[in-house]
Amino acid sequence: MADTFDHTPGAVSRMPSQSQSAPHAAAPQGAGPWRVILLAALLAAAYAPVLAHLAVQWWREPDYSHGFLVPLFSAIILWERRAVLRRIAPRPSWTGLAMLFASLLVLLLGTLGAELFLQRISLIGFLAGLVLWFWGWPMLRAVLFPLLALLLMVPLPGVIYYQIVFPLQILASQLATWVLQALHLFPVAREGNILILNSTRIEVAEACSGLRSLLSLLTLAVMYSYFAETRAWVRLVLCLLVLPIAVAGNAARVVFAAISVELGGASAVEGWAHTLSGLFLFFLATLLLILCHAGLRRLCPEERAA
Repeated sequence: MADTFDHTPGAVSRMPSQSQSAPHAAAPQGAGPWRVILLAALLAAAYAPVLAHLAVQWWREPDYSHGFLVPLFSAIILWERRAVLRRIAPRPSWTGLAMLFASLLVLLLGTLGAELFLQRISLIGFLAGLVLWFWGWPMLRAVLFPLLALLLMVPLPGVIYYQIVFPLQILASQLATWVLQALHLFPVAREGNILILNSTRIEVAEACSGLRSLLSLLTLAVMYSYFAETRAWVRLVLCLLVLPIAVAGNAARVVFAAISVELGGASAVEGWAHTLSGLFLFFLATLLLILCHAGLRRLCPEERAA
């Protein structure tokens, strides 16, 4: 008793209780080392072939080469938010385990049906399940945007791709025909996605539909708007502007091809000429996106604190 009370008049002190001396004893626990090792091994074993095939497609098909940048972009976002993420108390949820099993089931269905899109999408669901099982819903909400950004690295499935590509081919050929007729350089007519010129015919193929450049430009717009803009509505507007910019750019590419064929023959739009024209117009589309952002900032300046 002599140790628990101070003999100074008017002052009473008590020994700290067990709960006071160990305030973090009841803190929720996150992922244990054994679960991290087990799930990392499962992730590597299940998705190594999927990631390898995806990387090969990024390397061999220039239209999807932006896929290499997407995981890096998500990693940069997580690194920037690391201080905020550390302050989130882990609240593991068993719903994450159910999401893991569901993702593996989607992977199995995609493998059996030879559907690459399902296999690749299941990877993102698997990562979300890991976050939810180890750290809970608050952490999943905090990392939701970098997780969803990974969708940009996944090529569209064939069913959706061919439903979109033909209307874009028709639209690009229509716009190109209107521009050529307005220029009055030579007679031009259109049959579907084929432009009829004096000397030959030009087919607006799938590569000139604008869908592939649309996907690359959308990825670029998401990255650019994240780093260059803080207002959510401006970011959304920039991403929506990608569609008309990509369609207009590919229509301009068809116009350029038609004029080149009439002046220099079919060889003027083959090989390196065709590739360089695509790169040049993609550069112009990127520049136009930046100019649109500058115009939005001038029309609606961002309010800043004094």
